[in-house]
Amino acid sequence: MTDRKISSGSAYYMPSPIIHRQSETTARLKFVVVTGGVCSSLGKGITTSATGALLRAAGYRVCSIKIDPYINVDAGLMSPYEHGEVYVLADGGEADLDLGNYERWMSVQLNRDHNITTGKVYQKLIAKERAGGFLGKTVQLVPHFTNEVVDHILKVCEAPVCSSGKGPEVCMIELGGTVGDMESQGFIEALRRLRYSILPEDFCLLHTTYLPVFGGTQKTKPTQHSCRSLLAQGLTPDFLICRSEEPLHAEIREKLGNQCGVSAKDIIGAPNVDCLYQIPVEFANQGLMVRLLHKLQLPSRVPPMDVPNYETFKSFVSVLRNPANPTIRIAFVGKYVTGGGDAYFSVLQCFEHCQIALAIKLDILYMESETLEGASAEEAVEALKACDGIFVPGGFGVRGIEGKVKAVETARKYNIPYFGVCLGMQVALIEFARHELGWADANSEEFDATSSRQVVRIMDCDRNQMGANMHLGARDVHIIAPESKMGTIYSGAAVVSERHRHRYEVNGTYLEDFRKAGMIVSAVSDPTQGADQLRVEAIEIPSHAHFLAVQYHPEFISNPLDPSPPFVSFFAAAAKKKFNWPHECHPRRLPGGM
Repeated sequence: MTDRKISSGSAYYMPSPIIHRQSETTARLKFVVVTGGVCSSLGKGITTSATGALLRAAGYRVCSIKIDPYINVDAGLMSPYEHGEVYVLADGGEADLDLGNYERWMSVQLNRDHNITTGKVYQKLIAKERAGGFLGKTVQLVPHFTNEVVDHILKVCEAPVCSSGKGPEVCMIELGGTVGDMESQGFIEALRRLRYSILPEDFCLLHTTYLPVFGGTQKTKPTQHSCRSLLAQGLTPDFLICRSEEPLHAEIREKLGNQCGVSAKDIIGAPNVDCLYQIPVEFANQGLMVRLLHKLQLPSRVPPMDVPNYETFKSFVSVLRNPANPTIRIAFVGKYVTGGGDAYFSVLQCFEHCQIALAIKLDILYMESETLEGASAEEAVEALKACDGIFVPGGFGVRGIEGKVKAVETARKYNIPYFGVCLGMQVALIEFARHELGWADANSEEFDATSSRQVVRIMDCDRNQMGANMHLGARDVHIIAPESKMGTIYSGAAVVSERHRHRYEVNGTYLEDFRKAGMIVSAVSDPTQGADQLRVEAIEIPSHAHFLAVQYHPEFISNPLDPSPPFVSFFAAAAKKKFNWPHECHPRRLPGGM
């Protein structure tokens, strides 16, 4: 077969040979693109993740790419209120929370190159232009920007992302934003070029839309206009994924098929559900996978044993809807809880993983940490005392810190199971120093640079730059107290790999004082370092019912088949339920594991 060239004025684009790789045992790389229309927040990320998960369950190796059409280079400096959680990849890339969904649902490990932003593309083009890489040509959106995007996609697809060690066979691509947005036009043109550089059966486009209800009827006009906007830019949807408040009506499916040029069989309803794991079940029940495999000309395979499948997702839904054990009440004391769940998306997903593992139901008391500082502080403390466990997540900045310290004090004083992550560990040290060691002005350098007892200090980093200057990505955690809770929950492993995102760390100068007062350091990043350079990863209070805090973010590599050990430990303690830990730590939690 001869490679086709795409004319773009004075330039030509030659697709990478990777698209056309074929042998007796390896099929051509397939692409499944997910776009959105009508409005934002339709669930394109979940659609991408669920579809990718079903492809994995069908026996195919899958990778996933998120295209974010914003000028930011990455999500690292974005506000949690505006953008939601910043998800950290193994290589330290700070990305959109959707990449977390991809990793959890598809059982893959991605890197920073799986997130493409306008800023990244322009940064690369400008650097190349400044170095004379374009030989004096005028650098333009077409073909230079679009070619760079396609080349990046093809290069990313060469790298293995699952435990097989082999390259992907299907690449899922989610285009952020809404079709018709000015900022996404360059990416749509790049995807159009990709589509027409490969065989028709190697490319499939899923367009997610919304069906509003007026007068008791699901309305199709917004979807029709969205499809026409897509068509005007050179792309035609192969499938429609229709979000709605209720199941898609048969007559509406028929009407959409007539008006949008999509077979009625390829129009999939995506009604609101009470559990995300119901989504792949809904998709499979409506025949999405049968039709998708037919469109991509992919044969049936024996599904792998180490990824969730249709029956697994059904079992997740069953456990979450009808848990065998009683409900437990957990206080979630954070700084961004009023901004919606997206700021703590991976944490809340991890909560569900633990509910499945323990067959429990959670009643979560969301509490802004500032509530524990004002006039209602006493009432808020009483609410905490009525909970079965208190959780304090990560965050940045001084706002609400005293409230978090009060939450830790309540947990420690009243023997309520406590778990802190990142900032949740740092405030635990501050509280302990103030009330057990008697250091009234104990604080973090982040919050009070004048304190004489800075039990938390800034790391050695470039203070003139904010982006990507933290301790980021997968790092080794050495468990130095085998008989500790950390030793138990990681099944006796001496070293595990967890993901980090922090700029401040424990001041090792005071570790001996903490030890004498009853707090132990159970994990560090490098046990060969002296106390003044030791980077603490986990602290515990053995005399407490359950008091554990970690500097890393264990929620980032949790999934429903392998929930995070520190989170499971916390919920088991809150539920007063014994959990049987595996004899060996899961391989993907070990250094070098996937």
